[in-house]
Amino acid sequence: MTTPLRIGWIGCGTHANEMLLPQLTRHDAVIQALCDMSTERLATTGRRYGVAPENQLTDWRALLARDDIDAVGLAVGPQLHYEIGLAAVARGLPIFIEKPPAPTARQAQELADAAEARGVPVVLGFMKRYSTANRIAANVIHSGEFGATASFLGQYMTAPTYFAKDVDYTGFYLHHCVHYFDLVPHLMGEVADISARRHEIEPGKLLLHVDFRFVNGGIGTLVMGTHQSRGTPMEWWQVMGDHRRVEVRNVHEVRYYRNPPFKVAKLDASLVDGEDTLVWEPNLTAAANEDHKGYHALLGEFIRAARGERVPVPNAADGARAMALLEKAIG
Repeated sequence: MTTPLRIGWIGCGTHANEMLLPQLTRHDAVIQALCDMSTERLATTGRRYGVAPENQLTDWRALLARDDIDAVGLAVGPQLHYEIGLAAVARGLPIFIEKPPAPTARQAQELADAAEARGVPVVLGFMKRYSTANRIAANVIHSGEFGATASFLGQYMTAPTYFAKDVDYTGFYLHHCVHYFDLVPHLMGEVADISARRHEIEPGKLLLHVDFRFVNGGIGTLVMGTHQSRGTPMEWWQVMGDHRRVEVRNVHEVRYYRNPPFKVAKLDASLVDGEDTLVWEPNLTAAANEDHKGYHALLGEFIRAARGERVPVPNAADGARAMALLEKAIG
């Protein structure tokens, strides 16, 4: 029986408390120490996860200096992700970093180079790879049956209220767009070239059409923007191959289209395995604590990586690649 992995967690905001820590603690891990600049947030999070007051710190350097933690988790913002990430790597501590890994692609690459040089696992918070529907669809695409990918189409929208205080769109780019600059290459393969067309409806309402060319010859278009209600479905993507395509709608429905024959004139028409469309949706009536958004699965892989297992996680190099694509697209 393994002992729980002891985590030093830095950043006790809403996202950490509502999305990350609940899923982390479902795995074989304990939160050994917490760190945040706000003593109020520290106390609230400490009560929630049973972290004693003496293990609640306001200085991240003091947390990294402890000898009773096995790994570190970060959800604090791009600049601190970069600074603390480098410090944790220097100490040899495996680290989970919520995206983005740094404010710039150059800094993200510096972090990736340091992690590679030291051989320290760095896992990025690209949970889009791990949402159940996306995983199912990606596995179909990467199967031998699907063949070469030819086309990507997708949209990933948000609302102006989400970034109302950020009219230069930095938050939109770093916290929203960066997800798909990881997901699209994960689905389609290496990007050969990228560009974007931009339409600002009014300040705070931006529309981007991002155009991809892939090394395998495939092409793609991704629509992102800040002018849709967050009360409506915000996300859809499709990958086409030869007589095959996979679609994921609203992060929960998968449709896999093959090459069915016409059925109108066939009196014995039926549904044929290997030809007709497959559809998957989660069973939301099941009495199970499932996380279809992907955080649970991603953090489970982080635990495995921190224990020394070789797992195909989104790493620091993937973070640097996503940041480089983002910067090239937005100019």
